[in-house]
Amino acid sequence: MVSDGAHFYDIAQTAQKEKCFLLPHVDVGREREKSLSCEIRKLGATMDLSQLHNALSSQSFDKVADICDELILHVASTGVGYQEEWPYAIHLLGHLYINDLNSARFLWKSVPQSIKEARPELVAAWKIGQCLWTKDYAGVYNAVQGFDWSPETSGIVTSFLENYRKKMFDLLTFAYSTIIISDVAHFMGMSEEDATKYAVEHGWSLDVPSKMLTVEKPKITTEQKVDSSKLQRLTEFVFHLEN
Repeated sequence: MVSDGAHFYDIAQTAQKEKCFLLPHVDVGREREKSLSCEIRKLGATMDLSQLHNALSSQSFDKVADICDELILHVASTGVGYQEEWPYAIHLLGHLYINDLNSARFLWKSVPQSIKEARPELVAAWKIGQCLWTKDYAGVYNAVQGFDWSPETSGIVTSFLENYRKKMFDLLTFAYSTIIISDVAHFMGMSEEDATKYAVEHGWSLDVPSKMLTVEKPKITTEQKVDSSKLQRLTEFVFHLEN
């Protein structure tokens, strides 16, 4: 995967010529099909989405970003236009899934404004990215749950949300010994009832009168090393929680 997201998408945009192409599944009229027959044949020889489809169907969502990055660079280098039909929402969600926010931002910036305006699902995906970037924890849940995702994106979005919720719960576990139910609900994107149920199922105990949950700390062996990146995330998380 290219580490410098801005440079990567600059290369792709530079390589792409002002042409138009259609994905193999797109149905076109006869006249348009005739005028673009050359481009379609060129596309068929240069673009194969089977690897992406396989990753989505097998729920290998952590591979989506790399597959899309490599494919978009390859297609752009051939001179075949890709922007009108490129699966930007899936590509963007792939970056968010692996928490590569820099690449997600650069991809968003590379998308033509006309495409952004025509694809509400792409805009909805970027809304998630914006919330992640600004550490708007509750906003992430609102962004995910506030849009009716297509069958093509629903799988990766659902898996992303499950992973995100687990990460939030892990951060709460490491940050607190006791915590009020409403705070847990806020950072888990749940109702207080569901948040309490989730916490209790994971070993936490509830004091009903005070509405406080006592955290069940994971057992840590002496051989375990402190993860500096986790400590950094934990510090930022607690700061936002307390403020």
